[in-house]
Amino acid sequence: MRQGMRMVKNDVQTHMNIFVFIFVLFIMGMVFGAVIVNSMNFVQKQDLFFYLKQFFEQQTMMGGTGKTTLWKDSILYHIKYMLLLFLLGISVIGMPIITVLLFIKGLVIGFSVGFLVNQMGWYGLLISSVSIAPQNLIIIPVYLIAGSLALIFSLTLCKQLFIRRVHQPIMKGFIRYSALFGVLLAILMMSSIIEVFISNTILEYVLKWIYK
Repeated sequence: MRQGMRMVKNDVQTHMNIFVFIFVLFIMGMVFGAVIVNSMNFVQKQDLFFYLKQFFEQQTMMGGTGKTTLWKDSILYHIKYMLLLFLLGISVIGMPIITVLLFIKGLVIGFSVGFLVNQMGWYGLLISSVSIAPQNLIIIPVYLIAGSLALIFSLTLCKQLFIRRVHQPIMKGFIRYSALFGVLLAILMMSSIIEVFISNTILEYVLKWIYK
C-alpha cells in the first residue's frame, strides 16, 4: 500500500506540468463559458431562461419522485465519460480530444453558473451553490485527475512507440492506470449519491421557497 502511494506521489511530481496544464485548461473553459453568457443577446437569454424556469417549476411539482432513476442516469453518465477518457488515453491519437473534453466540461460549468447569476442575481448564486457546487467539489478534481492520467499514459505510449531508446514496462503501467481509473470511478459513484439525494433535495426546497 505504502509502495503504491509512493509511486503515485512520484508520478505526480514527475508530471506536475501536465496536471497544471489540465487545471489551467479547465479554468479557461469556465471563463470562456462565462464570456459566452455575456455575449448572448437579450432574446437569446430570455428564451433560454423561459425553458430553465419551466424546468424549475417542474422540479417543485415533482418533489422527490424519480430519484432512483436520476441516480442510475448519473452513474451511467460518469461510467460513459470515464470510459471515454480511459479509451482515449490508450489510443495515443486521443490526446487532443481529452483536452477538448475537459475544456468543454469547464465551459459547461462556467456557462451554467454565469447564466444563473446573470438572470437571477443572488437567487441564481444560491441555486448554483446548492445544485452545482456540492457534487462538483468531488467531480471536477476526479475528472481533472482522470484527464491528466489519460494524457500521461498516452504520452508514455508515444515515447514507447516512437523513441527507440525508451523501454518502459507498459503492462505494469496499464494495470496501474486501470486501477487508478477504477478508484476514481468509485469516488464518482459517491458523488452521484450527493448529487441526487442531497443536492437535488436541497434544490427542491430552495425552488419552493423562491417560487412560493
